[in-house]
Amino acid sequence: MLRYIAFADDLSAWFGKVFAWGILIMAFGVGYEVVARYLFRAPTPWAFDLSYMLYGTIFMMAGAYTLSRDGHVRGGDFIYRLWKPRTQARLELVLYFIFFFPGITALVFSGWKYAARSWGYLEVSSNSPAGVPIFQFKAVIVAAGILLFLQGVAQVFRCILCIRTGEWPKQAEDVEELEKVLLETKSLDVLKSEDEGFLPSRELDAGREPRDRDAQ
Repeated sequence: MLRYIAFADDLSAWFGKVFAWGILIMAFGVGYEVVARYLFRAPTPWAFDLSYMLYGTIFMMAGAYTLSRDGHVRGGDFIYRLWKPRTQARLELVLYFIFFFPGITALVFSGWKYAARSWGYLEVSSNSPAGVPIFQFKAVIVAAGILLFLQGVAQVFRCILCIRTGEWPKQAEDVEELEKVLLETKSLDVLKSEDEGFLPSRELDAGREPRDRDAQ
């Protein structure tokens, strides 16, 4: 199970980080449109299509990556955090089979039909006169669904291991939100370090007050 979890996490992370570069492309396209429209009075016919296709692609393809890093928000997160790991794992295990897998399976099969129909007549956008092809964009639905399904299996394995051991398996190190860091350290040392400007990691670990920067 641990080997599959590592495989699924790495796969989700690879796709998530690759498609994250689409943010730069989208920002460049929107920026170009703003400059062309308001400075040169020459709006582009493709900027709107580029922005919604890239945003949708990034949103869909980052889903499995976010799931692997426990980044999705739960409806009852404020209660969930108070429970013991075994209780969390038991609830998640049940919910994955009741809601997650049926929903993702429906997404894959419905998305397949949707994409196949679009590829059949090489669909183009009706939102702009440029006629930008969007049939390839519809295939993202299927790809995202498959990645989510594979990552969901890994999450089920995580739940099973947690029920057995009483602790959640360690996740791959990645960028963490400040809120999560504060919850894990149960202190405000991280915020103090930002106020002071700099706090060596050794002092943070030891819980000591930061030294005066002029004396360092």
